[in-house]
Amino acid sequence: MATKEHQFDISAKLDMQEMKNAVIQSQKEIDTRYDFKGISKELDLNVGAKTLTLISSSDNKIDAMRDILISKMNKRGLSINSLEELKKEDSSGGNRKYSYKIIDSIEKDEAKIIQTEIKSLKLKVSAVNQGDEIRVTGKNIDDLQTIMKHLKTLELKAPLVFDNFR
Repeated sequence: MATKEHQFDISAKLDMQEMKNAVIQSQKEIDTRYDFKGISKELDLNVGAKTLTLISSSDNKIDAMRDILISKMNKRGLSINSLEELKKEDSSGGNRKYSYKIIDSIEKDEAKIIQTEIKSLKLKVSAVNQGDEIRVTGKNIDDLQTIMKHLKTLELKAPLVFDNFR
């Protein structure tokens, strides 16, 4: 009887519709909060460029906006690791502007780190880089679950998603 191969994919997908919903909910909450009354505030998601921009009158207000956004992202199951701060700068009208890059793919150097970590566990599995995802195959399901558990403990920029577990 042939033994069955089990597999799963490692990726860093981000559901952009859920991200849009989190931004919309955050904007609604910011608009109704008393501490944001009468000041300039803007929360802008650019899906095409995969960027997020926060604009307000001070760093404290932007921190509050970011906290609101993070809470909405958590409620929707989105990883906060998917936001990478690009720059903080002054904007027009004495405002502050923070720009964030939305990470939704595993970069090559992180893919190499993931593959090295999988090999360091010395399990009977193979990890193959397939562009923007890594496919891990093995005969023992417990080995695959061990790999998932280990990879969750790593400090990576990309938020890891485990798909197609069979």
